[in-house]
Amino acid sequence: MKIKVACIQMDIAFGQPERNFENAFRWIEEAARSQCRLIVLPELWTTGYDLPRLNEIGDPNGEQLKGFLKKCAKKFNVDIIGGSTAQIKDSKFYNSLFAVDKNGQVVKEYSKLHLFKLMDEHHFLSSGRDHALFNLNGHTFASFICYDIRFPEWLRKHVLQGAEAIFVVAEWPLPRLNHWKTLLVARAIENQCYVVACNRSGDDPKNTFAGHSLIIDPWGEIIAEGSEGEGLIVGEIDMDLVKKVRKQIPVFDDRLSDFY
Repeated sequence: MKIKVACIQMDIAFGQPERNFENAFRWIEEAARSQCRLIVLPELWTTGYDLPRLNEIGDPNGEQLKGFLKKCAKKFNVDIIGGSTAQIKDSKFYNSLFAVDKNGQVVKEYSKLHLFKLMDEHHFLSSGRDHALFNLNGHTFASFICYDIRFPEWLRKHVLQGAEAIFVVAEWPLPRLNHWKTLLVARAIENQCYVVACNRSGDDPKNTFAGHSLIIDPWGEIIAEGSEGEGLIVGEIDMDLVKKVRKQIPVFDDRLSDFY
């Protein structure tokens, strides 16, 4: 099964959800016109890292983002890995991702497990506690958020439970661009799966972001890569290739689970 995917590498208006929703709609419409069937948005794209104002601009129970994604998925007949929003839930804030299928059904909610202290997440956000696996069109996928990719054991746990592709949504800063690319290629090679990683572009008051969204195949080959600016990063993933690579080099059969 081949799927044409698009990463929406958008700039984010700091602390301005309405502007960001308008911008995201235009990008989703463009991706749909390009015949992309699976669309990925970046981390915290609704607000950016305006964390001190989450009481004002956060998304209660994620309803605004879920409503937007459902509308877009049904209108354009696309599946969407909806990036993440600052969800207000049970009087706490979470960095929460939602995946929605083309029928407008939420197939996964995942809140970021690993909070990034260098961007003060731990002062404002609570860590999620759920796994990142979900099923979409007969395939098992997993979706992670930014800093999660520095914890290979977290991603491997999901691949051992059947994930055939890993989706990553991020606001990864430019100074660590080399880490971004190296970690993502490594995650693809070691897990013998596709990695589709959508990063934001642009700046906020404290950071410049790297862009360079990536679509990587199970061999670790980069299928598509963005620049630093806004744009659609488009590529085709072939789920049959995952099976072929895993059969050719049977890493998972050769694991010595008694030792690790």
